[in-house]
Amino acid sequence: MSELKPRTLISVQKHLRDQVANALRAALIAGDLKPGVIYSAPTLAAEYGVSATPVREAMLDLAREGLVEAVRNKGFRVTELSERDLDEFTEIRSLIEIPTVGRVTLSASREQLEALRPVADEIVAAARAGDLIGYLESDRRFHLDLLALAGNSRLVETVADLRKRSRLYGLTELAEAGALVASAQEHTALLDLMLSGDAAAAEEHMRHHLAHVRTLWAARKQEEAAERNVSKRKLGAR
Repeated sequence: MSELKPRTLISVQKHLRDQVANALRAALIAGDLKPGVIYSAPTLAAEYGVSATPVREAMLDLAREGLVEAVRNKGFRVTELSERDLDEFTEIRSLIEIPTVGRVTLSASREQLEALRPVADEIVAAARAGDLIGYLESDRRFHLDLLALAGNSRLVETVADLRKRSRLYGLTELAEAGALVASAQEHTALLDLMLSGDAAAAEEHMRHHLAHVRTLWAARKQEEAAERNVSKRKLGAR
């Protein structure tokens, strides 16, 4: 009996760490945690109503994903993704995902592709509801499940890591305004092209889709720049 107790504690602690990590990722996506700002584990722990230990462990998980970086004796700084960073991540994803979509179009069965349609519908529903977290989670499942049909688990792991590192922050306003709906509907269109067996058209559509996501980020960055300029003008007027 005494041997089971520490194992149970470890399991509970890990579960709590994962819950905190997911909550922190959601806060990053919503823009509640700002790039460049340093957050301490005790402060975040107080906000989430947990001890500092699972928060610190969760932040270390996020650091391994490149979402935050540890700052000695202070806490963790949210990583700021530059335009160049996103361009490079998008380029790598394009090199992997576009030809893979073409191959899967020719090799996957109709049943395998149709199995992805409910997830594509979830993406659209989340976008229309302004549910950014739901949108990104369904989008992640769709893309990784689609790539998995190529039969290369390392490829899927690589893209999953790239998606984490290029996660779009602070898009809540765009989601609530319905700006993600067009991008969401592209998943259904991609499935239809793949089901038709047109590999070239599916590859071109995937190229357009990745570029569309990149455009959404650019729009958000422009909004942030405009907000900073307004703040500077207000400060200068005082």
